[in-house]
Amino acid sequence: MLSKNKTVLITGGTGFVGFSVIKFCVLRKWKVVSLSTNKPRKSRKLKNVKYIVLDISKKNSLQILNKFNFDHVINCAGYVNHKNYKKTYNSHYIGCKNLYSYFKEKKIKSFVQIGSSSEYGMSRAPQSEDIICKPEMIYGKSKLKATNFFIDKFNQENFPVIILRFFQIYGPHQDKNRFIPIIIDGCLKNKKFYCSDGKQSRDFIYIDDVVKVIIKTMKTKKAVGNIINIGCGKAIILKKVIKMIIKFSKGGKPLYGKIKLRTDEPKKVYPSIKKAKNLLNWSTKVDIVNGIKKTIKFYKQNNQV
Repeated sequence: MLSKNKTVLITGGTGFVGFSVIKFCVLRKWKVVSLSTNKPRKSRKLKNVKYIVLDISKKNSLQILNKFNFDHVINCAGYVNHKNYKKTYNSHYIGCKNLYSYFKEKKIKSFVQIGSSSEYGMSRAPQSEDIICKPEMIYGKSKLKATNFFIDKFNQENFPVIILRFFQIYGPHQDKNRFIPIIIDGCLKNKKFYCSDGKQSRDFIYIDDVVKVIIKTMKTKKAVGNIINIGCGKAIILKKVIKMIIKFSKGGKPLYGKIKLRTDEPKKVYPSIKKAKNLLNWSTKVDIVNGIKKTIKFYKQNNQV
């Protein structure tokens, strides 16, 4: 068990995943420090959290952390606009190298690196952790470089890193530039919206399950040094998800086929989760139907439509 007097650093603490993890930690009265390039927006600002604004890709900026003694680090940081090649690379790879340099002699208990299914590129589903990754986009390439860097540091120096490769995360507080919030927004407003033909398949994982597995990973010693896929372990066709949201929202007029698939976009993405079950004794608790209902309810109640 993790005791109440733990001090946790969460990079990217003002983002969707980082905010959700911080909220969990605050409820357990842990000391929490958030690092982000921006101040938290009002809806994501929490009491009893030390917010520090800095860029982890600037190595010397991390010296401000010298006043703290951290037990655990959860790296959720990364530039979200992947069209910006340089900022994506610097935040997702150079930033990781800088964090390692700072913490390599700090005797932290765990360093949880948030990886991504994008590291697999066009690999055939189900994606497993031992396959050769060949990502084509800068985001996946940067994430994979960070993964390989950290695994080398574990093998060479026993750096206590765990890589969690998440698949499609969704839920309350997610920005509206992602698939499920975009569809919910259109359906709650009962408007026409462009989408693809919806024939692709993806694995979706609800944010509460994401937070719980991150916390569980922090206290699972045998997870250290491993790359672990995190998802439901099964794919659902996007058109089915869209129809589900239309049904629960009671509105929406999708215009299928108006958005063309990218040439580098895989048709089916879902993970093998055997490793998560074996190492963490973990599986998801919130299925896609209940997760969608909870997410729609959040947007309705918070007037985010």
